Amino acid sequence: MNNLVLHSPFWLLALLLIPGVMWFRRRRSVPVLLVPFAAAWHRPSLASTSRWPAGLAVLGLVLLIVALARPQRVEDKREIRTEGYDIMLAIDLSGSMLAEDYEKGDVRINRLEAIKPVIKAFITQRPSDRIGIVVFSGRAYTLAPLTFDHDWLARQVERLKIGLIEDGTAIGDGLGLALTRLEQAAREQAGRRQGAFAVLLTDGANNRGALTPMQSAAVAKSRGIPVYTIGAGRDGIVPFPVFDQQGERIGYRRVTSDLDQSTLIEIANLTGGRSYRADDSKTIESAFKAIDRAQKIEFQAKSYLITTELFVWLAAPGLACLLLAALLSTGLRQSSAVLRSPSSSR
Repeated sequence: MNNLVLHSPFWLLALLLIPGVMWFRRRRSVPVLLVPFAAAWHRPSLASTSRWPAGLAVLGLVLLIVALARPQRVEDKREIRTEGYDIMLAIDLSGSMLAEDYEKGDVRINRLEAIKPVIKAFITQRPSDRIGIVVFSGRAYTLAPLTFDHDWLARQVERLKIGLIEDGTAIGDGLGLALTRLEQAAREQAGRRQGAFAVLLTDGANNRGALTPMQSAAVAKSRGIPVYTIGAGRDGIVPFPVFDQQGERIGYRRVTSDLDQSTLIEIANLTGGRSYRADDSKTIESAFKAIDRAQKIEFQAKSYLITTELFVWLAAPGLACLLLAALLSTGLRQSSAVLRSPSSSR
């Protein structure tokens, strides 16, 4: 019995009401019908059977109240140690990500929609890694710290859209903030962070922020954190949507792509990472292989309490008892009515 618990034990206080209801029921006045020669046709079996409905009703109420307290069985407690990596994703949400120079089927899609499959692959295909997200445009913000809750992360990614942050492209600040989220003294060895990576997904050239991309890259190099860069967008002239004051698309204009792929390559080379393009079908596979060649780190033990709900085993018989009590009570009332009828006394 040590592994049985009640999730909502306060419901048991309702059990105290049952004796009071029974006491009140016994003391209430009952009209008496005088029937001539009643002793002659009195049936002892009827009197003893009449107690069954009340007993079943009480039993049913007790079972339902205990069911409402939600009894649970704690089956076991497991300690699990996992090995993996800490990965921070720095995602560009600048206005230039609206450029629709990608296609999905026969439909144009913008750059953010094009890199979302890459982001989702990191979240869904790497269950043993802790993953966090930083978003940036004119400023940089932490969307999610390092976490194993990948389902929650996926929901946050679905909410990403251009315009959440003031416009601009602060690549240096976005990468710098991602690096700060990887600071953990317990994971450092000789001043270098073990098992940590930053992934920078952007489409533009840095034009805002306190840090330049190369300054952030120098910090990453000093701390031993490889930076993998993924450039979104195509070179040359690209279509860019035009919106009216209500936010409705009214057409397109041609703009020059400002992807600074050479800087992204330089960041990756300086930090020991790799540089990719979002339109390369092998980007995800190549990035995963490169990351998995590094030494994994061991995460803290995680405890799981496995519980089994038991309320259904009480609620079902409780409802059955109440139903049976109602049926028996109806039957007894009909039997009493027959015995009390004038024709039965003749």
